[in-house]
Amino acid sequence: MQARITLLTLGVDDLERAVAFYRDGLGWPTEGIVGTQFEHGAVAFFDLQPGLKLALWPRASIAADTGLPLTPGCATAFTLAQNVGSPAEVDALLAAARDAGATLVKPGQPTFYGGHAGYFQDPDGHLWEIAFNPAFAAGG
Repeated sequence: MQARITLLTLGVDDLERAVAFYRDGLGWPTEGIVGTQFEHGAVAFFDLQPGLKLALWPRASIAADTGLPLTPGCATAFTLAQNVGSPAEVDALLAAARDAGATLVKPGQPTFYGGHAGYFQDPDGHLWEIAFNPAFAAGG
């Protein structure tokens, strides 16, 4: 089996608030909330890069779909990361996220690998790292 991810789904407590954060606060394009005509169907999709989308889906809907009990989220279970082209971009994205309603967890600062990185939590507590890594191509 080929290792490939085509969709990342974040469970959210308030779908409208989450869409507003990513769409209005971070400027990510979306067609908005779709599937509202179906029980547990309301979801929003964002194009990230060719072949990869981010979905925001209510945690209660994920629980209903999987049959698992609804449990509290855990910020340290995983992180999402965006690599950018410079330390200034790290700081600018962290500031934009904070201004959009995120919680700044760790301001941008030099890293042990010669880069620059920081963290924020979105309104549902998902942990994002914004990093400049000189070993990666810009934005890669």
